[in-house]
Amino acid sequence: MRKADWKSALVWIAAFILTLAVMGWITRQESDRQLEQDAGQSAMRWSQLFTQTVSDLDTVFTTGQLTPAAREHLLRLRKVNDVFDFRLFDPSGRLLLMAEDLEKPELPVYDSIKNGIGDQALDGSKASIRKQVLGGTSYIALQREPWSGGPTVYGEVYLPVLSGGKPLGVVEVHVDQTQRAANAAQGLTRIAAIVTMLLVVIGSVATYQYVVRLRKQRKAEDKVRYLAHHDALSGAMNRASFHEALRRTAGRKSQKGTAFSLLRIDLDRFKEVNEAVGHTLGDEVLRLTTQRLKSCLREDDKVARLGGDEFAILLIGEASQNTVSPFAKRIADALAAPIDLSGHKVRCGGSIGIAIYGPDGTDPDYLMSKADQALYRAKAAGRGTFAFYDDTLDRQMQSKRELTRDLRQAIGSDQLIVFYQPQYGNDGDLLVGYEALVRWKHPTRGMVSPGEFIPLAEETGLIDEIGLWVLQKACKDASKWPSTLSVAVNLSANQFAGGRLVKQVARALQDSNLPPQRLGLEITESLLMTNSDQIMETLRQLAALGVSIAMDDFGTGYSSLAYLWRFPFDKIKIDQVFTKNLVKDPKVAVIVRSIITLAHSLDMRVNAEGVETRSQMLALQELGCNEFQGFLLGRPGPEKDLTHVGHAASRSLASPRGEVRASLFATIPMELPALRPGH
Repeated sequence: MRKADWKSALVWIAAFILTLAVMGWITRQESDRQLEQDAGQSAMRWSQLFTQTVSDLDTVFTTGQLTPAAREHLLRLRKVNDVFDFRLFDPSGRLLLMAEDLEKPELPVYDSIKNGIGDQALDGSKASIRKQVLGGTSYIALQREPWSGGPTVYGEVYLPVLSGGKPLGVVEVHVDQTQRAANAAQGLTRIAAIVTMLLVVIGSVATYQYVVRLRKQRKAEDKVRYLAHHDALSGAMNRASFHEALRRTAGRKSQKGTAFSLLRIDLDRFKEVNEAVGHTLGDEVLRLTTQRLKSCLREDDKVARLGGDEFAILLIGEASQNTVSPFAKRIADALAAPIDLSGHKVRCGGSIGIAIYGPDGTDPDYLMSKADQALYRAKAAGRGTFAFYDDTLDRQMQSKRELTRDLRQAIGSDQLIVFYQPQYGNDGDLLVGYEALVRWKHPTRGMVSPGEFIPLAEETGLIDEIGLWVLQKACKDASKWPSTLSVAVNLSANQFAGGRLVKQVARALQDSNLPPQRLGLEITESLLMTNSDQIMETLRQLAALGVSIAMDDFGTGYSSLAYLWRFPFDKIKIDQVFTKNLVKDPKVAVIVRSIITLAHSLDMRVNAEGVETRSQMLALQELGCNEFQGFLLGRPGPEKDLTHVGHAASRSLASPRGEVRASLFATIPMELPALRPGH
């Protein structure tokens, strides 16, 4: 029990004892008052008998002499109404008679000074008592000092003796109250016992309620303290407590030399899993992930959920790549194992970035940033693995920050350029349109590869502004071309997420006066994996504008045929990886034939990307492909260099160059996503 609780308990105990003491004192006072009243009533009755039966009262009080008749009556009154003694005083207070002297032949002469009225009274002076009694008011006092040879409790009552309304003197009556006091004491004892029992019961109930309330309060306080240091969902440490633990561990390291490493972990496919199985099961994935992480660690190691699907680990005692690597591999393998969620088997996997205290830094915040950089490196390496921090990451991050800054400045400053790659019909000679591709001409670095700045634009959110600019520029340029030529523009997932895409496309068509049928919009299969219902509805609204919709890079992503019947695409674009291997591998030819046959059966056109050799084009022509684009037929170029003249393949057999086609939003190798449960 805490000190404050002990103090509170002592206060309650003291209050309980004080209550009992006060109640006892009050009860005792009330009992004494009642005994005094009883004594007064008994004395009054005795006084009435005294005045009614004793003759010659005037003589007794004036001369102090007793007649035989008066002596006889007084002897009979000695033990009436519990009176065991009485005394008579004249108006001046002089003692005239004591009951014990009635049996003596001669009454003694009393010392008026020593035996005056009030000698036996406990309260008040003799004069005041005499004056009070002669004035007609009785005086009563309860005595608890034992009478010599008599009772232990008695009432001492002084009453006036009147004759014809004139006071003759004072009578002092002693009433035995011993039995009444005993009865009262017994009653008080019973009452005290009952009251004490009731107080004990009430106190016990109050104590119980206090203890229950105290336990609830402690439980609430413990929960608040727990939540202040732990993640409510997973039970792991939270961000604040983990950073505090990191600072403490770094402090101990600097003092005692305790080695440790910092691991940053992100789940690779949690977003897709969360949308596929729902947020409730998604939370269960996070809880199970935390359990798996804890199972890979030792007692002194610490694990935290920093937020979302981000985790961190302090690996105590390990400060080299050789000793940390086994732990990291064990964690990566544990995260890669499938998770069973009510019949749904899902795989998330995780990427791990590692920074070692000392070689990689000593400041906790600095060390965390190093682990973050190592995490980015692990993700770039293909995910599901781990990577250690090294100095090259700093240079890469600095270069990335500088490139981001320059890209922000490039937008709206004529550094971005739209190149157009020609698209030809089945004969390889009829020009049918162009695909718009964004390029960046940096003022000092020259042409920046789309594979470098497009992912950066997607990561920083600049892709929305760039995508809108490309759409508007392509529509404006195409409006000046021959009416037989169309323009294709790639769309990013970010543009769909904003909810403004349909209005932006409609506005671009209106501002450029470009007929909707001359605009083609291309999306990738991976886009349909995220909130496909919303994406499908947006595509239907776009199709209602009159533009054509093409599925880009078909066959390299999720490749669910459900998308082909849920939305009537106008065109399917075969990825260049199939074109490249078409004449090398018969199995690829079978796949391409199947894609073309399926598309034609669904009334969709087929475009083959990456045509670089005549043999590739001839094979595609034989399979019935509708359109071609690639270096064999034409390279991307600025709008000012376009001639809108078709070039036969036989006259365009220049050797292919090593440059890989880079579309607007698909410039890096696509990672194959995990299948959703039930597929």
